[in-house]
Parts: sequence; structure tokens; C-alpha cells
Amino acid sequence: MIVILKDNPDKKQLANLEKWLRSMNLDIHYSQGSTSTIMGLIGDTATVDVDLLNALDIVADVKRVSEPYKNANRKFHPEDTVIEIAPGISIGGGSFQVIAGPCSVESEDQIKLVASEVRNAGAGLLRGGAFKPRTSPYAFQGMRADGLKLLSAAKAETGLPIVTEIMDLQHLNLFEDVDVIQVGARNMQNFELLKELGKIDKPILLKRGLANTIQELLMSAEYIMAGGNEKVILCERGIRTFETATRNTLDLASVALLKTKTHLPVVVDPSHATGVAQLVKPMALAATAAGADGLMIEVHNDPANALCDGAQSLTPAAFADLMTSVNAIRPFAFTGK
Repeated sequence: MIVILKDNPDKKQLANLEKWLRSMNLDIHYSQGSTSTIMGLIGDTATVDVDLLNALDIVADVKRVSEPYKNANRKFHPEDTVIEIAPGISIGGGSFQVIAGPCSVESEDQIKLVASEVRNAGAGLLRGGAFKPRTSPYAFQGMRADGLKLLSAAKAETGLPIVTEIMDLQHLNLFEDVDVIQVGARNMQNFELLKELGKIDKPILLKRGLANTIQELLMSAEYIMAGGNEKVILCERGIRTFETATRNTLDLASVALLKTKTHLPVVVDPSHATGVAQLVKPMALAATAAGADGLMIEVHNDPANALCDGAQSLTPAAFADLMTSVNAIRPFAFTGK
């Protein structure tokens, strides 16, 4: 349920209203818009008397919200959320960011070279896998803690904030220097992990699962936000369908739809969605036009010899070309409003 307050509500009346609502074991989430203040009521609102609320002098309107996700719901928070990742680097609300780098950190020379190249081409953040979830137990699993150290070294050299995936809560203490913690598609519904990430003050990049609906994605975001961490970035990375020509099927409609359902930033990963380097640029452009707040692109200095996902990785030159086209399309992107 949301309660829309009139301009400049009487402070005493507002305090009494808050006390009454909290006495019914309801949490209150405030959202200050450009023209109104919204109280989002979280909990069992079945017993709340809507007519009584509407009769209060300080209340302009009351609406019931049927969706089970409340914190992530645009009805509770009409304005786009803007998440500051580092000084001068934000995402959401018109701030567009490109996250680029190799699928896996392989060596110090590799990660520093790629970091320098993507920064020069216009990327705002560096991605790189230290812990790698792989379908085969015999595939390269990442450099783990050593990989995180190399990412930090690349960050120190280039100034790019880093984005990398967490797979186990036991590793959380290793992520102190990580600017954005990624929750991969396989862990989208690892609810115990999401609960713990809700207790920290760090942006979380939440990837949609291979076979999960949009509502399930938003409910996973709700797990994080219910814990107190509202810095959630959603990521569309393709879903599994009957099609086998591409690695996954990129659900571009979800990008535009999410912009109407949630205030959270939405980024798109066309690399994992397609699995084919030649398809990354056209899908990145389409995602930008659909209203994405950012892109996540895999870039490798030597894709043919990459230890992980070389087939979907762009060369630094191809990435620079992609950035030129993306910047040309951005002024015409869908805003969701």
C-alpha cells in the first residue's frame, strides 16, 4: 500500500500517523518525489482502513499495491534510483555506465592491459571474474583470491571501479576493495546469500537467472533491499529457450518492461546473452535503444586463447567501435516514462 501525502504535511499529524501505522507492525519506506512525498507501507496491510487514511488532512491519496515486491516497486518510488558507485561514477536516472573487461582474470599483464584499453575507449567500470562458476568441474575456475588482488592492482593503475562475482558468503571478507558485487545468474535465488548482501553497504549487480521470470528477478532484488541495502542494479543476461543458435535468448522486452515496473537501474549483458562476439554489438545497440542504464561487455586482448568464454569476447578495438555507436544511440533511448 502507498500513501501519498499532501505538500508540507503537519509534522504532529504525520508523527501520529507513523505511530499508528507502526503499531500495526508495518514498516514505512519514504520516497520524496519532485511533486509529492510517498509513504510505502510494507507488511500485512489487509487490516488498514483505506477510508480512514483518505479522510486524514495530510493525505492526498491511498493506493493498494498488488505486486509482492514493495521496495523495488516504482509505485513506491516513482523517481529513478541513482546509485553512486564511486566519486563521479553513478548509474541510473540518466547516468549510463559501461562495464567492460575479461570473463576471467588470467594474469596481471592481461587484466592491466584490458583495463587500460577499455578505460581509454570510455568504459566506466572494470569487470573480471576471480571466482568462476563453470558448468564443467574440469573447466578453469578462476584465480580466486589472487584474481581479486590483480583486479585491485588494475583498479589502482587505471582508476576504474571493479565489478566481480561472489559465489560463497565465506568469501565476503575478500571483497572489501570490490566496488560492485555481482550475483550471477546461478545464484539469483540463493536467498541466504541475498539476505547477507542486504546487510552491507555496497552496490549489488543482480543477474537474472536462466529460467526466471521478471517478477522472480524483482523478488530477488526485494530480498536484498528488505535487508536494508537499496543499492541494487538489475542485469538482463538472456534466458534459456528452445533456440540453440545463440547461447541464450536476450529478452530485450524485459528491459523496457522493467523500466515501468521498478525504479532500479537496469543493465544488459549481450556477451552472455548471445555467446557470439559478432552479435554483441548489435544487441548492445538494441539494449541501449530499449532504455538500459548500462551495458556489461566482455573484452579480451586475445579472445582465441582466452581461458573462459573467448567466443563471446570482443577485442579492445571492437569494443572501442561499439562504444562509438552506443554513444550515438543514447540520446534516442526509451526512458520508460
